[in-house]
Amino acid sequence: MRSHNNAKSMMYGGTWAIAVTVSLLSVVLSGCAVGPDFVKPKAKIQENWSEKADSRVATQTDIESQWWKAFNDPTFDQLIKLACQQNLPLQITGLRILEARARLGIAIGRQFPQQQEVFGGVTREEISDNAPNSSFRDQNFLDYQVGFDAVWELDFWGKFRRDVQASYANLIASEADYDNALVSLTAEVARSYTVIRTFEVLIELTRENAKVQEEGLEIAMSRFRNGVVTELDVAQARSLLESTRTSIPQLQSGLRQAQNALSTLLGQPPGAIQTLLGGHKGIPTAPAEVAISMPAELLRRRPDIRSAELSAAAQCARIGIAKADLYPSFSLFGEIGFQSSSEGGVQSNHADIDNLFDASSFYYAFGPQVKLPFFNYGRIENNVRVQDARFQQLIVNYQNTVLRAAQESEDALIGFLKAQEATAFAQNSVQAARRSVEIGLVQYREGAVDYQRVLDTQRALLQEEIRLTETRSSIATNLIALYKALGGGWELRQEHPLIAESTQTEMKKRTNWGHLLPPPSPKPEDLSPLPARDVPIIKKPYW
Repeated sequence: MRSHNNAKSMMYGGTWAIAVTVSLLSVVLSGCAVGPDFVKPKAKIQENWSEKADSRVATQTDIESQWWKAFNDPTFDQLIKLACQQNLPLQITGLRILEARARLGIAIGRQFPQQQEVFGGVTREEISDNAPNSSFRDQNFLDYQVGFDAVWELDFWGKFRRDVQASYANLIASEADYDNALVSLTAEVARSYTVIRTFEVLIELTRENAKVQEEGLEIAMSRFRNGVVTELDVAQARSLLESTRTSIPQLQSGLRQAQNALSTLLGQPPGAIQTLLGGHKGIPTAPAEVAISMPAELLRRRPDIRSAELSAAAQCARIGIAKADLYPSFSLFGEIGFQSSSEGGVQSNHADIDNLFDASSFYYAFGPQVKLPFFNYGRIENNVRVQDARFQQLIVNYQNTVLRAAQESEDALIGFLKAQEATAFAQNSVQAARRSVEIGLVQYREGAVDYQRVLDTQRALLQEEIRLTETRSSIATNLIALYKALGGGWELRQEHPLIAESTQTEMKKRTNWGHLLPPPSPKPEDLSPLPARDVPIIKKPYW
């Protein structure tokens, strides 16, 4: 409730109030933000890769942004494209960028008068007979008011600037999280596609081995019918054949599950991608050489490293926000409006309304205000400690993220190189196993060996062909893991909208998003923390 007397008591001399206001503004505009300025944490990283001497490793060039094209598989390329357009978790990550932009707008808005309102109303009042000075005033009257008031807490200690800094870092971190989700998505699509092709090859190999074993069974049955061998040979041959056939449904189950997983990555229901997979068959063939740049490039390329750094930058700013509460806060408050009260009771209401906007009904109140925290029982100081502890946690997390990135890259690189070497040996082993089966069948047909020798050679052939298939698959999966560890693939977001057009249309119908939609795709050089010294004292409203 606002009364004429209360308004009068708030009024200050105009010259004095303006002088104080100018002084406070000059101080706040020259003030500095309390709390530490963020400095990029130091992290240990090797100067070069352990396998730098290998001729298959090129460190003088940057990695290919669309690394999956190295497999020369059109189906592969199409799946990556569809996943980037349709993957639902990726869309959620893009929407988090939009949320972070809106939160930055909230932080910028706090730099302006935090409370403003236009008010108006009429109040009927009756003063108690026992109230002070009640005999000198009309005890029953109506009070009319209309006006505007505002309270502006000045950013003397940089609290609101630190909030803008933290929100900005969070925005860029959310963009780095989107890049990281894109890197993970492309790698997971590639891995799932490789698994699908591997299952297809294993099923085909198993069927081919079953045909070879069927031939062995026919030979055993023929020799049994002629009385050359006992029924034991027939039973052994049939046991091996049925065991091989048993693995086919198991492989088909794994194939279908891998296809379903890929469908989900593409934002489609199970079974929707069968037509896409009907073209090229076979395990994706990886190139023999790989370009991986230098280890130090991980700090620039890996989105999760950027996100960890930016999260630490945002938390560093929150220390300053918490420290600002230790110091006095300076505010400016003001109120202007028109006020008129009935002096002769209810009968004079119309006259009071008619006089409401007269010059004599105008009033204002304006002045500074200081608040000093007192007897907070350590709450503010301990909040500063909480924010500082969280900041230190994020620094250590950044350092651990760098170490983990280096480990993942080294593991994938050595896995890729050694899988190539293992494939050559496995190929030789398969050739020898096939020859063993041929010789074994000939010798068994001639009676030179028993059927156990044939069983052993056929069983060994299937095992060696499976091993060769898995080793060839591991070349592709290790190369995929290597490119993921190197942060390859996030550049795709520069070619696609962060939020689908249909989603933007739906959101615009529901809410006025101003110029926040569509969110722009940031350039790589923009993905860095905002130092405190670059935070403007006042930023324009973020509408």
